[in-house]
Amino acid sequence: MKKLTVNVQDKYDILIDKGLINNAGDLVKTVLPGKRIMLVSDTNVYPIYGEQVKHSLENAGFQVFTYVFTAGESSKKTSVVIDIVEQMAENQMTRSDGVVALGGGVCGDMAGFASAIFLRGVKFVQIPTSLLAQVDSSVGGKTAVDLPQGKNLCGAFHQPSLVIIDTNVLDTLSPHFFSDGMGEVIKYGCIRSEELFDRLEKENAKDFIEDVIYRCLDIKRVIVENDEKEMGERALLNFGHTCGHAIEKLWSFENITHGQAVGIGMIMAARSGENIGKTEIGTADRISKLLKKYGLPTTDSHSISEIVDAMSADKKRTSTGIKLVLLSKIGEGFVYPVLDEEISNVFGV
Repeated sequence: MKKLTVNVQDKYDILIDKGLINNAGDLVKTVLPGKRIMLVSDTNVYPIYGEQVKHSLENAGFQVFTYVFTAGESSKKTSVVIDIVEQMAENQMTRSDGVVALGGGVCGDMAGFASAIFLRGVKFVQIPTSLLAQVDSSVGGKTAVDLPQGKNLCGAFHQPSLVIIDTNVLDTLSPHFFSDGMGEVIKYGCIRSEELFDRLEKENAKDFIEDVIYRCLDIKRVIVENDEKEMGERALLNFGHTCGHAIEKLWSFENITHGQAVGIGMIMAARSGENIGKTEIGTADRISKLLKKYGLPTTDSHSISEIVDAMSADKKRTSTGIKLVLLSKIGEGFVYPVLDEEISNVFGV
């Protein structure tokens, strides 16, 4: 079993191994002192793993309540989170009780946000079942829901108490959603590890997936430890996300996945960096080629000007502009503040 410890104020472990989901109850019991658990999942994941996890938790002595929402980004909204916390209240959960998120990034974000606001904060455990959640969203404590005005605009920083990553669950992922997760994997190579990027080019990620997950999370662990509340270095993790979130918004959070949008956003950011002389020439083409290898799109039907306009509601904006993440070359990312009046020029529109 691989293990990483995230050394923030309330430090926690990330466990990575095959078959860990079978021991979910005993693992959760090591970090949650209470007797009641709200198990949050979605209509895709619960039918596959829900009863297995529920029984494991019950065998460990927990009373388990379940909340299963309709799978998809369209469920990631305030009304669903309020419904979760109201059910927690109806079941008389206390501050010593907790939440277990069983699912992908949408599930983790909502369950984490619910645990952050119920009784001003209860513990929660992440059991991510998608590649995207395993390499990125399950770690770091960002919890949020979308608003009509933009993605992840309503949320809180709330670190999990434990992250349980069972790589066996990836066997039930469709190729479409494996590709979705590879968008975030490629991001980590872009911002901090040319070695990972090179290996993704030369080999098939599925052949060394545990190493991929471990490397991505180790990069994120270091960044989160240095900057838990995203006041500086943590913004590097947003490479491709400024444009990507705008693309998701233009599609009304439907018909395009997060990883697909981020991939297109990474190409846009790399090309803009090349255009203004901040990024090594050829970087965007190299990213594009790798995205194609893993089945991800490299362009969007919306124009660059439409995407740039949609960036206006991005939560990473400052009072004078936006913090864009660029690359000097593959493996070396940096934050580049852009004034409002410069944005169109940077993106060549």
